[in-house]
Amino acid sequence: MLNKLDDFPVHQTPEPLAHPATSDRNAYDRTWFNGYAQDGSYYFGIGMAVYPHRGVLDCAFSVVRPNARQHCFFASRRAPIERTEMKVGPFRMEVVEPMRRTRVVLDDNASGLSCDITFSARTASIKEGRQVLWSGARRIMDATRFDQFGRWSGRIRHPDGEIVVSDHICRGTKDRSWGVRNVGEREIGGAPTQPAGAFFLWAPLFWDDHITHAIFFDGPRGEALIREGIVAPLYASEAEVPGVEDGRDNRMATARHRIKYVPGTRLAKSAEIDLVDLDGHSRTIALEPILKFQMKGLGYSHPQWGQGVWKGELEIGSESFDPRELNMLAPENIHVQQVVRASDGKRTGIGVLEQASIGPYAPAGFADFFDGARA
Repeated sequence: MLNKLDDFPVHQTPEPLAHPATSDRNAYDRTWFNGYAQDGSYYFGIGMAVYPHRGVLDCAFSVVRPNARQHCFFASRRAPIERTEMKVGPFRMEVVEPMRRTRVVLDDNASGLSCDITFSARTASIKEGRQVLWSGARRIMDATRFDQFGRWSGRIRHPDGEIVVSDHICRGTKDRSWGVRNVGEREIGGAPTQPAGAFFLWAPLFWDDHITHAIFFDGPRGEALIREGIVAPLYASEAEVPGVEDGRDNRMATARHRIKYVPGTRLAKSAEIDLVDLDGHSRTIALEPILKFQMKGLGYSHPQWGQGVWKGELEIGSESFDPRELNMLAPENIHVQQVVRASDGKRTGIGVLEQASIGPYAPAGFADFFDGARA
């Protein structure tokens, strides 16, 4: 099965590019974005992914404002062989210039959500370390991810009104990842296994002239499975951004985190992150949440619109909910991003703190799969 990309000298195996190097049914290739106003007056998220062995291409768009409902659009189709065909129903993603500019369009549809917005990069591409997690002898995650920080412009329409997205105030992060991770319908058959927990923290932050980023995967005792801290330049305009990597990202020796939780939940009330450089010097960053976004709005752990689930040849759906009325210990509500104000005692910044803590986690006092923090 050939596609247009086979006409370029980019092959890594003897197979056509439509044939993944792995036969794992959970192979995926995903583009994800967030965008948010610096004052926390809105947040939106975008996701699109292809799952070659599941035969699915799906997408989602979701937006929330303070003290208002979160609105969500979902769509899924049979995956095309042509990987450059990034369109599902009224939703499409256009790579205008690789690693510099991407346009996202959601045409008018029954959900009441639509947009025409463009992401413009302000950093070079920043590759996170390869992320490999195991369950016994099986790799349940083996992925590569790169990030870019940038700005958004355009318009968003939702059932409660319209947002004029200005690149003067709207920041955002692009996340491209591919490999293998748990997606789609649960596998059945074979010997019973114990359900696995997970602790994940992800904190991309904007400062005046640079960005910081921290990535954490912990085990149930708080042991570090993956720890990474990065500092990189922030460019004043898209034109100054190098085409791919600039070699100026400064990798920390390690990173640490401390979280105070809202009682009865697994939601951060506040957090601190330490970036520890190669000389042992530590930069402590305090984070204050100002707006919450439920990641189920992009399909994460969604009971009906989970990522990679076969929905049919073409299916479109939507929902709206009040984030203030959710049971924050329900499995589908654990995974969140919060817009956060950041401070290191000398400077202030803005960014997001992504959190997903499922199962026992000793540092927080979580003893079960979905118990909350004690008061």
